Amino acid sequence: MSEPLHRRTVLRGAALAGIACVGAAACSAGGSASGSAPKAPTQETELGAADAIPVGGAKLYPEEKLVVSQPVKGEFKCFSSVCTHAGAVLNKLDKEVATCPLHGSRFDVATGKPVHGPATSPLEEIPVKVKGGKLIAG
Repeated sequence: MSEPLHRRTVLRGAALAGIACVGAAACSAGGSASGSAPKAPTQETELGAADAIPVGGAKLYPEEKLVVSQPVKGEFKCFSSVCTHAGAVLNKLDKEVATCPLHGSRFDVATGKPVHGPATSPLEEIPVKVKGGKLIAG
């Protein structure tokens, strides 16, 4: 005959199971290592008028998961707006810095380099050109 389970033993087991589930979910919640992080487009995509990007500033393209900057007049830089830390899409722009909503990583939109962690890797650079006054990424 087995011994009855004590309430404390049952609660401890339930708590440990809950911690294991939360930990597993956190590790697989869109991290770039899991392969489930959203990706920037790889085919050519028209983004609209090049003059929509201010000199010394940038613009986010949420649907395309891109950020385009114009560090100096006529020079455009394009990067994936997918954070290199945990795969969230950057959603805030303050002149030359884009911010990730998940953990607050911040990236220089002229270089793609992180200026504030936890991200340590730069954003993926995407080719961009101007054709007929329109930005073409990819």
